[in-house]
Amino acid sequence: METGWQVVGEDGGARRPNTKRTGEFSEAAFLMKASAEGFAVTKPWGDSERYDFIVDSGRRLWRVQLKCTATLRARGYDVQSIYSVYGRGKVCYTADEIDVLVAHIIPKNAWYVLPIEDFAPARSLRFYPDIECKRAKWEEYREAWDLMRK
Repeated sequence: METGWQVVGEDGGARRPNTKRTGEFSEAAFLMKASAEGFAVTKPWGDSERYDFIVDSGRRLWRVQLKCTATLRARGYDVQSIYSVYGRGKVCYTADEIDVLVAHIIPKNAWYVLPIEDFAPARSLRFYPDIECKRAKWEEYREAWDLMRK
């Protein structure tokens, strides 16, 4: 049985989360969050594009790649800013593919809105939504929805 982002086995014990369902949960949460922020949101047909959503700010359209995590490691949450290409392995996103990456830290319901030019070509991003530390370089992008209102 799945309850929100926490996965529980039939016996009541924790089991490994289904990452596909976790992603679907974040996609639904993104639709609600971005709509509540006043954006019009469109989901492309299929999953062949590098972006997950198109967000209309009223001034322009933004190609948004959504990444999420529910796993805490070493006091932070890691999000991989890469995708797989057959024959090439893991590839970093580029400005030709997306405009922003939105990271959803599920247990904290924290949202980070990062323009591609501010993180590419990083392969991994680490977020610290509940502690202050020198390595928390992405905090300025937390709830930075205004970046897409420009």
